[in-house]
Amino acid sequence: MLGFAPAKINLYLHVVGRRADGYHLLDSLVVFAGAGDEVSFTAADELTLSLEGPESGALVAEADNLVLRAARLLAETARVVASGKLVLRKNLPVASGIGGGSADAAATLRVLAEVWGVRADLAAVAVRLGADVPVCVASRSALMQGVGEVLRPAPKIPEIGIVLANPRAALPTPAVFKARTGAFSGFAELPAEWPDARAMARDLAELGNDLEAPAISLCPPVAEVLEALRALPGVLLVRMSGSGATCFALFQTPAAAARAAATLPENWWRWGGGLYEADGRL
Repeated sequence: MLGFAPAKINLYLHVVGRRADGYHLLDSLVVFAGAGDEVSFTAADELTLSLEGPESGALVAEADNLVLRAARLLAETARVVASGKLVLRKNLPVASGIGGGSADAAATLRVLAEVWGVRADLAAVAVRLGADVPVCVASRSALMQGVGEVLRPAPKIPEIGIVLANPRAALPTPAVFKARTGAFSGFAELPAEWPDARAMARDLAELGNDLEAPAISLCPPVAEVLEALRALPGVLLVRMSGSGATCFALFQTPAAAARAAATLPENWWRWGGGLYEADGRL
């Protein structure tokens, strides 16, 4: 059985507060791109994980990544024996602000719940694995708040194209949050839907990513990526996603995004296309 783990994109990300335990409170509109990793399962007596794919090298030394943690936590929650051969095909760059590890964990939960016959509340399991895992379980556009566990329906998203670009620089999320300074932002006010990509980009341009400045201070190449994306013909909006270093650019169509991505430097990780929803691509 195969599970798709689509890249998670924060179209805006406001840090609206901080809990007593140090965790930051967020307000973000999340969508999913057609780019992603894949988690496959075949029956086996013991639980194992192997890695493959163009971005798997960064995970070779990680003996207990989120895929195995998700599998073991689900087995513990459902009181079943953890078994099966898992293969993670890593297509997304690691520590890049597009939820790769969280999406992998979420795909693992979905796949194993199916093959193990588990009826557990996957969202409740997901929140124990990380802030981004609950939204990745559904893999549908959503308003994400709290520390990631509060999910609300998103505005209806029109057809858009999206380019993703990463300068092949890993940015640990805790370091970016630690580097953030200044006041907290407010919650965004969004319409129920947008008539087209241009209207959506206009509204989103009034918002921002509160982690963009601290990410650039830690990783100056992020600014280079943003500059290159802003220079692309037909671009509607450019911003960093999550805690970086991946940045995105919105276009009117997936085809326009694919053409634009092909013009970016070949030594970057880059992708262009449309959005993904759990029940089909937009």
